[in-house]
Amino acid sequence: MRRSVPILAAALLALTSVASAEPRPGIAMLGEPALAPDFASLPYANPDAPRGGILRQAVTGSFDSVNPFIVKGQAAAGLRAYVFESLLGRNWAEPFSLYGLIAETIDVSDDRQTFTFRLRPEAKFSDGRPITTADVVFSMETLRDKGRPNFKNSYSKITGVKTPDAHTITFTQESGDRELPLIVGLMPILSKAYWEGKDFALTTLDPITGSGPYVIATVKPGETITYRRNPDYWGNNLPLQKGLWNFDEVRFDYYRDANAAFEAFKSGLADIRVEADPVRWNTGYDFPAAKSGKIILEKIPQKTPAPTTGFAFNTRRDIFADPRVREALVMAFDFEWANANLFANAYRRTYGYFGGSELSSEGRAVDEAEKAVLGDALSRLRADFADGTYRLPVSDGSGRDRKVLRKAVELLAEAGWNVTDAGLVNAQGKPFTFTITVQNKDQEKIALHYQRTLETIGIKAAVRVVDSAQFASLQTNYDYDMIPVSWFNSLSPGNEQMLYFGSAGRTTDGTRNYPGIADPAVDAAIQAMLNAKTREDFVAAVRAEDRLLMSGFYIVPFYDAGGQWMARWTHIGRPEAQPLPGFETTTLWRQP
Repeated sequence: MRRSVPILAAALLALTSVASAEPRPGIAMLGEPALAPDFASLPYANPDAPRGGILRQAVTGSFDSVNPFIVKGQAAAGLRAYVFESLLGRNWAEPFSLYGLIAETIDVSDDRQTFTFRLRPEAKFSDGRPITTADVVFSMETLRDKGRPNFKNSYSKITGVKTPDAHTITFTQESGDRELPLIVGLMPILSKAYWEGKDFALTTLDPITGSGPYVIATVKPGETITYRRNPDYWGNNLPLQKGLWNFDEVRFDYYRDANAAFEAFKSGLADIRVEADPVRWNTGYDFPAAKSGKIILEKIPQKTPAPTTGFAFNTRRDIFADPRVREALVMAFDFEWANANLFANAYRRTYGYFGGSELSSEGRAVDEAEKAVLGDALSRLRADFADGTYRLPVSDGSGRDRKVLRKAVELLAEAGWNVTDAGLVNAQGKPFTFTITVQNKDQEKIALHYQRTLETIGIKAAVRVVDSAQFASLQTNYDYDMIPVSWFNSLSPGNEQMLYFGSAGRTTDGTRNYPGIADPAVDAAIQAMLNAKTREDFVAAVRAEDRLLMSGFYIVPFYDAGGQWMARWTHIGRPEAQPLPGFETTTLWRQP
């Protein structure tokens, strides 16, 4: 049978792509991996760290599942890190580079449309079964069809899979997504044998089989989960794992709120603590153990973009549909008063979604590379966003800065909302009211401050506190007016940006597009980021995304500390070097 010319041309192109691939022990999103093929350990790990003992952590909230890969339920802490592994593992001292873990090598065609993993023959699950390509295919299909939306978003781009033997698997795509080989490299690998006869889409408390260094030892729903180091862990001698996973047991104990978790740390029931309350950091660590030197207090610098936090407007609600309304409510948030009166002046205001990094649009005018990304969207950008001169409002710190609030009221009037004796109302006399839903006392404190300021311009904002399970449910279904949100971006953002800000998230449950953003220009900027082949093009695409998100006023931006406040008992040791994101729990050890 004679082949058509298009089919033959496609086949030749595929052969050319495959032929250009070479086996590599690692891959970088841009450029080459920093570590040599014969590296001995990660640069922030201590390969001579002592082993043994237990690491106890106090966390707030609750859990009802040990399946972290589905929308249903609230998964316990630590599952992804301790129990499950991927084909490749990260070096957190680089923006985005991966090295062989379950897979010994990765072969990638020049256009990244074809990529092949060669599995290590010694890799196995905790039940002793070897990891084969059948498990990899099962993982991709199961996570794509029954897992969280981010899995479907990525793995749906795979157009072909070939498994010539039990340890070789080749993926093909046609989307042009240059990050996809790395995303598949980070895919959690599930045991096909374990899941046979079980419904992956349902929550479970049965210990799931993984291939990681720990197994699930004990589970008490909503109370505690303990992981025990697997003495037969197959990857103990890998350079990527040297100096990590040093405890015999890792336990997460759940507490009602941050105060209860802090008391657990003070009494020695928890070994480490990441402090989120600046007032507590400045005044709360004066108890005997801290005074006597039994507890080490340190601020760990973070070299990644500042966390993006704030109150998210749910633009799916009509009341927040107008960007002028959203900008006015951004103006009404008095950061200067809150920083002085609630946070002991410990914070700085966070600008944008990649604050403090070269990826930020702050103070930078649109250049030629970014113009190409923005396209027609540039014409609708306000001048102060296009030239980089926009700044978040700065108040006089009084809690009711008339100058700033007057501008907010003027914007609201432009949008059809006017101050009357009955408060802020629209042309139909409908009052401007909404609810801020939070899940703990710290969030409630800042919401009440915001509530008081909004009241001065006629807006009635109720503050509602719900438990962690309720909060997780309303996040999934977008059943809220306004909620506190956090996004943690790296120096190499990628496919997760679609999950955070892509238009599909406006109507798809379970994404992290909490504001309901649906802007084709944002989608295009993210796609340009994924297609970038040079650092210059990549940075331009990310700055374009940041600029568009900031100009859309989708959140009331909060603040950041410029690092992490860490407290640990002296029996917990850590390496001097820390990775780019900051404090890394997997590198810790218990002092002999």
